[in-house]
Amino acid sequence: MPNAPHAELDPFAATVRGIGEPHPAHAALRALGPIVHADAPAGGPVWIVTDYALAREVLAHPDIVKDPAYAPAHWDPRSAGLEPTAAAQPSLTTLDGPPHERLRRAHAPLFTARRMRDHHGPITTIARTLLAELAATGETVDLMADLTTRFPLTVVSEVLGIPLDMVDQAMAACRGMHSNRPQDVAAAMAAFAELAAAALRDGQDGIAVELRDRVPAEMTEEQVHYLLFTLIYAGQLTTDAVLGFLLAHLLDPDRAADRPPTDELVRETLRLHPPAPFTLWRFTATDVELAGVGLPARSPVLVDIRGINTDPGRPAGPDLAFGAGPHYCTGAQLAHLELSAIVEVLRTDFPDARLAVPFADLRQITVGGIQGSRLAALPVTLGAA
Repeated sequence: MPNAPHAELDPFAATVRGIGEPHPAHAALRALGPIVHADAPAGGPVWIVTDYALAREVLAHPDIVKDPAYAPAHWDPRSAGLEPTAAAQPSLTTLDGPPHERLRRAHAPLFTARRMRDHHGPITTIARTLLAELAATGETVDLMADLTTRFPLTVVSEVLGIPLDMVDQAMAACRGMHSNRPQDVAAAMAAFAELAAAALRDGQDGIAVELRDRVPAEMTEEQVHYLLFTLIYAGQLTTDAVLGFLLAHLLDPDRAADRPPTDELVRETLRLHPPAPFTLWRFTATDVELAGVGLPARSPVLVDIRGINTDPGRPAGPDLAFGAGPHYCTGAQLAHLELSAIVEVLRTDFPDARLAVPFADLRQITVGGIQGSRLAALPVTLGAA
């Protein structure tokens, strides 16, 4: 059985590059074949899938699982960025098979396109209010400094039923999750537990209360709090970085004459700048063969979402911005809605908004690992509303 070719270029390296400059690793990985062997950040090998059809097979494969219990035995869970195992903390992002299906049935009806459209008005109001506050300063503002984090967290708070006066706490908690100090992460998780508890208080009427009443009866209060943590944190991560790229393309004055309709602009931005360049970690639960390559049990597997999405030879079909298969992102409809809402508010309420620097001067930063890219800054002149 053949071995997968080895990638000499580090696909997990931190980079700083221009907004239009692709990460050098993705085309190089794709050129090596449908599955590539690389060195994992936590040590040992990782297999990266670069082919669209093979990716969809992997994302639905019953023996390629998300439970961190199947991670390589030598990986340190904290430094590898792993969640607790499914046995310790069941969630949509760690369960597989029938347990995952049960939990997904509790979530899915709450995040349909129809349910999310019920929030269109409040989300539009949030976008309008935040942008008006920035425009009132009369100065050039850096949208990456506050808006791209505050907007998605305000939206997810409104949807879940978290009091909006706790958004600053949510922002601090999300930033604490990126700390290298265990005590900072612990403090962030405690703050998320407070946010979850607030959403579940008597009198709250957000989706959090509905979710608590729909999950399997054996789930504890702490476990429900963890489910809400994943929705808050993922709701910020999914939209934050994409929003910067979306607004940069929208506000580039050199493209004012040929900007596409809102839905097309959002979908194209998600294709080119997906929320994450790779899937979250998956692991083989047993020996698995992919494209003729044998992977032993407990092998880490990633799908190269950005590389596949930008492959000029990719067959027609849905892109992988939000994944595919049983773990397709539950919040995809909400992400589309909030991205579209802020574009529409800028187009209607701030027609004179422009980048304050040339588009080509914008820089994107990749911190490394499997995390995505984010604009370093997005200076904008909003003009009067």
